[in-house]
Amino acid sequence: MWIGFPTTAAYQDIGSMVSGAEAPSARWAGYIEKSVAGSVHAAELPFADGDIATGSISGGGMTAPGIGAVAFRGKGGAPATPDEDRIARADKRGRIVNVAPVAPPKFFNAGSILERTSMFLRPALEPDLKMAFAKPDIKGKEIEIATAFYVKKEKKPDPAVPAYLAALVTSEKADVLATAYAPPKPDYARASPFEALLQDELDKGRFVPPVAKGDHAWMSNPLPASVFSAEEQKCLANAIYFEARGESSRGQAAVAQVVLNRVRNPTYPKSICGVVYQNDNWKNRCQFSFACDGIKDRVDSPWHYRRAEETAMAVTAGKIFIPEVGSSTHYYAQYVSPGWARAMKRMTQIGLHIFYRTYGGGWS
Repeated sequence: MWIGFPTTAAYQDIGSMVSGAEAPSARWAGYIEKSVAGSVHAAELPFADGDIATGSISGGGMTAPGIGAVAFRGKGGAPATPDEDRIARADKRGRIVNVAPVAPPKFFNAGSILERTSMFLRPALEPDLKMAFAKPDIKGKEIEIATAFYVKKEKKPDPAVPAYLAALVTSEKADVLATAYAPPKPDYARASPFEALLQDELDKGRFVPPVAKGDHAWMSNPLPASVFSAEEQKCLANAIYFEARGESSRGQAAVAQVVLNRVRNPTYPKSICGVVYQNDNWKNRCQFSFACDGIKDRVDSPWHYRRAEETAMAVTAGKIFIPEVGSSTHYYAQYVSPGWARAMKRMTQIGLHIFYRTYGGGWS
């Protein structure tokens, strides 16, 4: 039978045909293995040989009487061509098929996420494409356009400050102890509700001069409450009247600021009268010359003295503070040349008076 029919038709049964159909070698090259696809044992499903078009899955198997489920596997070994080489890679590509640049919107300008800016094309060639450094149409009109949306409010002079002192006012708020001025209104925009409730009431509303570079630490001390008394204000008005009666309003305010700086300075008396009349019993050697020049202090011009009183209260209340004078504690007229001036820092000159600040914050 085998000699006459050496092909698949010579197989005795269907099991031999199925087993032999998947093996390229002769039928007697097969053997039985105890492994069937779907069995509880380790199932194996290797790829069929690619050279056999009708090849079945290896391990298809059958149930043999007395043996159980068995499968036929050929002894041919591994296929001549590995699986990875039999994959048709000609039609396959990488995972990233193509990277196409996405063009931004048409109108995209520098500083905007909606418009782009080109540094290579001229606006004349592409009108819709704006340049980053192109001159805008509103160039030079920014202030005019901004003021069109802002209601101008003329700065009104403080009714509590005389008109001749209005130009010297540097603070809208006055010291809370200055009874000559109305108490300042609370500014809720500058402080939160918690700060408004929890701040120290003792220091609330006291005037503290701004401390600039080179100023001394004692400048941040508020004045004693006694400086607002009538007696203290009279002493300050006397210093302004007799020392700077012929000076401008700015010059008179500068002299008052020097007197109050000495009150803040720990090396001087703690009152205005104590500062103004310090060593007044020393003939021509006191701090302010009018106090010890031997000439009786007489007010000949009540109008000038009234201006001195108003200037004294405005400077004491902190409505007027001259930054150029700063923490100066000394001054002299330009027609004299005291020796102590060489050991101090010159601050400024207002009228005939030249103002000085000490280097160490004390006497010199």
